[in-house]
Amino acid sequence: MARINSAAELEERRLGILSKRDPNKLCIAVCNGNGCSGRNEGIISVFTEELGKQSLDGKVDVRATGCHGFCEKGPFVVIYPEEICYTGVTLEDVPEIVAQTVVGNQVVDRLVYTDPATGEKAVRQSDIPYYKNQTRLLMGNNPMINPKDIDEYLALGGYAGLSKALFEMTPEQVLEEIKKANLRGRGGGGFPAGSKWETTRNAPEKVKYVIVNGHEGEPGAFMDRALFTGNPHLVLEGLIIGAYAIGSHLGFIYTRHDSPELLANIRTALKQAEEYGLLGKDIMGSGFDFEVEVHFDIGIFVSGESSALMRSIEGKAPEPTPKYIRTSVSGIWGKPSNLNNIETWANVPQIISKGSEWYSTIGTERSKGTKLISFFGNVCNTGVVEVPFGTSLKEIVYGFGGGIPNGKKLKAVHFGGAMGGSLPASMIDTPLDFDGLAKVGAQIGAGALMVLDEDTCMVDLARFFMKFLSEESCGKCVPCREGVRQMLNILTNITEGKGKEGDIELLEEISEVVGEAALCSLGRTAPAPLLGMLNYFRDEFEAHIKEKRCPAHFCKNLQ
Repeated sequence: MARINSAAELEERRLGILSKRDPNKLCIAVCNGNGCSGRNEGIISVFTEELGKQSLDGKVDVRATGCHGFCEKGPFVVIYPEEICYTGVTLEDVPEIVAQTVVGNQVVDRLVYTDPATGEKAVRQSDIPYYKNQTRLLMGNNPMINPKDIDEYLALGGYAGLSKALFEMTPEQVLEEIKKANLRGRGGGGFPAGSKWETTRNAPEKVKYVIVNGHEGEPGAFMDRALFTGNPHLVLEGLIIGAYAIGSHLGFIYTRHDSPELLANIRTALKQAEEYGLLGKDIMGSGFDFEVEVHFDIGIFVSGESSALMRSIEGKAPEPTPKYIRTSVSGIWGKPSNLNNIETWANVPQIISKGSEWYSTIGTERSKGTKLISFFGNVCNTGVVEVPFGTSLKEIVYGFGGGIPNGKKLKAVHFGGAMGGSLPASMIDTPLDFDGLAKVGAQIGAGALMVLDEDTCMVDLARFFMKFLSEESCGKCVPCREGVRQMLNILTNITEGKGKEGDIELLEEISEVVGEAALCSLGRTAPAPLLGMLNYFRDEFEAHIKEKRCPAHFCKNLQ
């Protein structure tokens, strides 16, 4: 395919793609996300074989898409243009789907989603309450496109934001638009992306770098992988726009080494974007040059910390370094380096395309836009949802998560993985908001939400998190290496019935030291889950120590 050399040629290419499409041609879209493909590997090839048996080769398309989000009910198969949606599809179901729906134009009733509360059936995917009640600005295209085909992204308006930025806006105007939108980083801290971009842009060094943090090592977090695997061009487009605004000509994608489909889709997207003139030298004839390199993590949690990640890109051990000077001023090889996570970059194209005023109408006063949440644990449904900031945790847990299975009661929700915080069931009406959740001790983190039922022992959960952090500590600084290990030892003793008076106070004292003296942000926030649990569930810790009793009846050595 010929290179695109102007904004006009981009639109011509888009119209050309659309003109060659038959809107009435059947397309079988199969979710190829990790959850669905893992349950029924090979389902796509079985569909292809069955279509061949029915002499439908070339008459019906089969599309492998990214994650649809409703992992609990997968594998998903959606047949367009009618958008007939089947859930829990097995290899054995394929011949019936082809015979009944593709050939016979009939719905296979038993495969249609049935609402467990009302018994109502939803034939179309967009009518399923799980999808209908979301605001899917980022994930909405996942079920409709093949992530390995750039034309399908272009057909849905892809790279229009980049075209607008390059040909209708100066870098300064792009930066101001991001600041006006109040886009806050989705990687955990919620720091304003525009301010970070501005710091990197204004840094005195001429050479600057932009980075996609695709490490996603937070336990239970899988929304970034779902988004990046399913729509890599959305993230890439955001990165190129950010590079233009900052004045960077080289970017890095730092991502997981253990996700083959993700890596394949990233590499394909980069190759196709370069072939189309959307990446590399003189992008779309604008005079702006930008290239991207892919680097992989080495499978340890700390390599997701910004300074450790940048050392890893340099080819060094991924150990954090003191941030006397911020990485946005002195990062990779001492050059100004702007780091944002996958979800943050994915928000950029829509802000530029639709404007900051539109974006600012979504969310709360200080937390704008939508947030991807992956939820897991003691919940009926697991998956990824995308909701506006301001949505209550109750709606996420009960509306999308379907509540607590087996008639159990909700005990707590835990945000932010190993360095997050737990909130008791009494606070389930708390809205999703960076600042609001931080005030009550439950940082959003990257967006992993763990649902806990009445059988959960909060003391043992604290021990679990400390064990994870102790094993994942890089060991470079004493406060983290030894402090977390000592907290783990104390918590282990408490869960084994060996707790003693003064243990809680000692845990709080060690937490204070680690929080103040650890080298990096991961170490300094390591005590966060423990302190949150002591704040809301202190009585459980006291029962373990004073009464040698586990209220949840989980700890085997206690009554």
